[in-house]
Amino acid sequence: MENFCELSLEELKQHLQDMQEHGFHAQQIFEWVYGRGVIDWDKMSNLSKDLRKKLTDKFRLGQLEFVKMTTSTDNETYKFLWKLSEGNFVESVLICSGTRRTLCVSSQVGCPARCAFCASGLNGFVRNLRPAEIVEQAVQVNHWLKDKDERISHVVFMGMGEPFKNYDAVLKAIHLLSAPEGLNISQRRITVSTVGITEGIHRFTTEGLKTSLVLSLHAPNQKIRQKIMPYARKYPLHEIIKAMDEFTLKTKRDVTYEYVLIEGVNDHPDHAFELAHLLKGKQCTVNLIPYNPVPGIRLSRPSNKAIKQFRTVLFGAKIVNTCRFTKGPDIAAACGQLALKEAETCSNKKSEQLIVIAT
Repeated sequence: MENFCELSLEELKQHLQDMQEHGFHAQQIFEWVYGRGVIDWDKMSNLSKDLRKKLTDKFRLGQLEFVKMTTSTDNETYKFLWKLSEGNFVESVLICSGTRRTLCVSSQVGCPARCAFCASGLNGFVRNLRPAEIVEQAVQVNHWLKDKDERISHVVFMGMGEPFKNYDAVLKAIHLLSAPEGLNISQRRITVSTVGITEGIHRFTTEGLKTSLVLSLHAPNQKIRQKIMPYARKYPLHEIIKAMDEFTLKTKRDVTYEYVLIEGVNDHPDHAFELAHLLKGKQCTVNLIPYNPVPGIRLSRPSNKAIKQFRTVLFGAKIVNTCRFTKGPDIAAACGQLALKEAETCSNKKSEQLIVIAT
């Protein structure tokens, strides 16, 4: 059985013709799924019962089971928790700012990068998501926004997982999300974040996309980076920066360097001077993110004074920078927290059942 949300419009037309059905139904079906967010064949009322039966037998639709949504107290951040067919959990975060509706999607269950400050990798890596499982995050959230007369404006691959370790699925998802007949999200409004998988950066540079690229930098030098990001041992910082420079040169796209500020680890003015030297003269923006505490991880957020001092150094060195203050801490909006909690809850319930059976 094929996954519907991995088909282009032309591919669906061909399938319909093979099923002795009219190709024009493809546009109707795309409107139901991508225009209206309907992921149930039986609810597509302008299709015949016979066609709906064929579609049910041929294509898998509705990969994600909605579990729950949590909302921040400021009503600007919404976290959606999804259950996959085998019982694992992934999450998406909708961030509302002005007229922007940015959806942060997951690309893997868990994360192989296992950065010291992130909840996504606490339970290790489980598996890659299929393109359909990535696309459906956007389809379902877009349907939820439809009741508010709104729609997703931006998509960022900054949820659970390392996108370049699931390269082919992420690339296909980008094409599906940006397809005019689908969700029609401009590639310029899609961003992919990586911890620095150099072969992925090199490959991405050649794709001819208009998509933005973000590097999870988080340290001004190789030594600190290795302490908080295990992948840094395999991917030296100088090679990553060189690959990012190549991306900028060939695509003419600015890049962003994300830098999570962690108290006592990478937040000293000396670190800021070192960061400024590393990025001097580059076409980039540094996005500073004060650390969002995660239960079970003994790291802390820097003081406002330390954050201000860090930015002052960067401004003095003419490094363009922004500071993204934490949104949604009251709903565990940091990457992987909600899925981790749900997995632990399910695990505890299973353990309780085993104890009851054993006694």
